[in-house]
Amino acid sequence: MPMNRRTRRVAKNRPKAAVLAGLMMGTLAMSGCGPAQADNTLTWYINPDAGGQAAIAKKCSDESGGSYRIETSLLPTDAASQREQLARRLAAGDSSLDIMSLDPPFIPELAEPGFLAPVPDDIAQATTENVVEGALAGATWKDELVTVPFWANTQILWYRKSVAEAAGLDMSKPVTWEQVMEAARSQEKTLGVQGASAESMTVWVNALIESAGGSIIVDPEATADTIELGLDSDAGIAAAEVISTIGKDGLGGPGLPTQAENESLIGFQGDSGSFMVNWPFVWPATSGAVEAGTVDKAVLDDIAWGIYPRMTEDQESAPPLGGINLGVGAESSNPELAFEAIQCIVSVENQAEYFVTNGNPPSNTEAYEDPRVEESFPMAGTIRDSLQVAAPRPQTPFYNEVSTGIQQTWAPPAAVDPESTPGSSSDFITSVLRGEQLL
Repeated sequence: MPMNRRTRRVAKNRPKAAVLAGLMMGTLAMSGCGPAQADNTLTWYINPDAGGQAAIAKKCSDESGGSYRIETSLLPTDAASQREQLARRLAAGDSSLDIMSLDPPFIPELAEPGFLAPVPDDIAQATTENVVEGALAGATWKDELVTVPFWANTQILWYRKSVAEAAGLDMSKPVTWEQVMEAARSQEKTLGVQGASAESMTVWVNALIESAGGSIIVDPEATADTIELGLDSDAGIAAAEVISTIGKDGLGGPGLPTQAENESLIGFQGDSGSFMVNWPFVWPATSGAVEAGTVDKAVLDDIAWGIYPRMTEDQESAPPLGGINLGVGAESSNPELAFEAIQCIVSVENQAEYFVTNGNPPSNTEAYEDPRVEESFPMAGTIRDSLQVAAPRPQTPFYNEVSTGIQQTWAPPAAVDPESTPGSSSDFITSVLRGEQLL
């Protein structure tokens, strides 16, 4: 995969011993804690969903003809706890980690010390054909595919057609943040953005900086002592200007400082709703609210969508990337069978079914051709196009420190200062990585 601003990697030489030192606390009790399994039984550690992964596990087990049987083990609800549990088990050499559903931001931390089994060439070739660029970038570390893309996610621009029309905004072409802010301001409406001190803030900051042509992590060869951040840059300043304006001008509404994805959706569905950046769950959530009678159908009929806002008219946006990739533990007792099962799990048919039943978009473009997909998600084409240009969050073994540092220094939005926040944020995170400050 060619190197560009969307696929730059942080080739940080973090010794395995250093990673282990940070993770081994509490892992001794986990050593060998994996369940005793038959030789062909695989354990798939899954993130919570609506039952789709368990259904795929059964389907692939049945189709294997007895070659393997997949059992699922449920991970905690939030991504940070999922990361902690898996990292500790991997550091302890748990052999039950046959297949893992992994959030893209945490993959470098697990790949760098060798906790993930190498993806065989034939599996890599078979499972990456027709996969969107954003998902490939998120599954890669140091230009090598270290996990297999399963489903991908991205934020798109949702808008109320009536507001855009009243503001005279042409939505047939990509729009900028400045245009969206001015349209909301002119109609005395609020913007649906996520201003809470949470992972959603890192998502927003990263998307703005990437869309402005920058990157939160600059030097792909840096160590913790020499790491260079791109926060204090033209792109970082431009990102701060957007966040600061929305916060200080009240464009995000009074609840902005504590607003994450669900809260911004509720505001968007109300009388003050105008434009919102958010994930595809918006559509089934709003449709379900209409069926439940808590949202008027006129609101659903007034909703349309487009690609994530640009920072400037002449530069393509870089929407957020989410989703789940599948990795195999380096100490798995059955790595060959695990990768065989993964090839079944990520089949085009299973990805399409998972989208329709669980609302999680496919990473493979062929799955979008399933007629059920567009029927359930009429914006599926926009989601697919967004995933082709989506940018991962910072690819670094130190993602937890970087993300937490951003959350602590870029929130609340009204306190963001374009002249000082990018620099002070960069200094703080750098100091944390060098052990000079604590998060």
